[in-house]
Amino acid sequence: MNTFKIASVEAQVFRVPIANPVRTSFGTMRDRPAVVIRTEDAEGNIGWGETWCNFPTVGAEHRARLINENCADILCGQEWQSPRAAFAGLTQQLHVLSIQTAEPGPIAQAIAGIDIALWDMAAKRVGSPLYHYLASEFGQTEIGDTAYVPCYASGINPDQPDQTALRARDEGFTAFKLKVGFGDELDLQNLETMRQTLGDDTMIMTDANQGWDVATAIKMTQAFADFTPFWIEEPLAADRPPTEWRDLAEASPVDLAAGENLRGGEFTDVCEDSYLKFIQPDIAKWGGFSGCFPVAQKARAEGKIYCPHYLGGGIGLIASAHLLAAVGGPGLLEIDCNSNSLREQLAQPFPSLMDGRFELLQTPGLGIEPDLEGLAPHRTL
Repeated sequence: MNTFKIASVEAQVFRVPIANPVRTSFGTMRDRPAVVIRTEDAEGNIGWGETWCNFPTVGAEHRARLINENCADILCGQEWQSPRAAFAGLTQQLHVLSIQTAEPGPIAQAIAGIDIALWDMAAKRVGSPLYHYLASEFGQTEIGDTAYVPCYASGINPDQPDQTALRARDEGFTAFKLKVGFGDELDLQNLETMRQTLGDDTMIMTDANQGWDVATAIKMTQAFADFTPFWIEEPLAADRPPTEWRDLAEASPVDLAAGENLRGGEFTDVCEDSYLKFIQPDIAKWGGFSGCFPVAQKARAEGKIYCPHYLGGGIGLIASAHLLAAVGGPGLLEIDCNSNSLREQLAQPFPSLMDGRFELLQTPGLGIEPDLEGLAPHRTL
């Protein structure tokens, strides 16, 4: 692609109230935050990005300040050969700061959101839908069905999960992921209820959110097997040694999934090892397109299934869909089925969902624009 110069980078924060908190094994979200990033080049082309910011509760404003006060100065006014070059430049120039502050995660998240915006801007510059442009730039020749990507309903809490799943089914979902890690009895009861409610042929996943030790994980995956979950996600903490993951994989009748809490070279190790079947980087948490596309390609080359992790606003969701479409393979897109106006209002026009498939818009870039005017009452920074 042609060299470009970035004229401006700006991050804004929005928080919307929710009626039902989103629960995990380690914490609860009582509102829904989003860090929205706008980039503009010297020719007036605009790109939109989003940064992961769900935890801690003060995380969104902190990440936005990292972008506005650290990243913008590095990016603006310079010429860059490509979004990948900007990603590498930011990563290199902020490396020492990430060590000094002991904040490699927040800094990586800030860079990831900017990277999404730069790729959106780059695809708009050439008038191409982003997934087509990505496939071309990363040498991907097979991109599969380019009208839709398969998806599943995520964020199903332990409180009446069957009712949440039925509502999601009415909205067009055909696969569903249940949160577990809330005690053996409740977890098994909820999974059994989900299976009875949705039927034997419905795809049901489970997500423990790093909630177990290896002994508990072995016990629970063996107990889950009666209800045939498609995978168990993050049964162990992401930093547990590979030996524990291998022991679990050997003992578990349920396939293992993980990746949302990994960064950089950690993905090389898990792609080449045997214990994970499903690799799940989060595009807004680490890597953006520049980092996650090679990971997804590596996962597929090693016989794994790439399934993007995502639980945030609409920009990151659409970005995840484009990456999945560009990479191809049998993976599914994660879509949070809880009420969140930041999903639809940050991605207009919002794509359709039908029969378990999520639409890919055919307009340049991500194909969406955020309704910032409508969200103005919810802006916090």
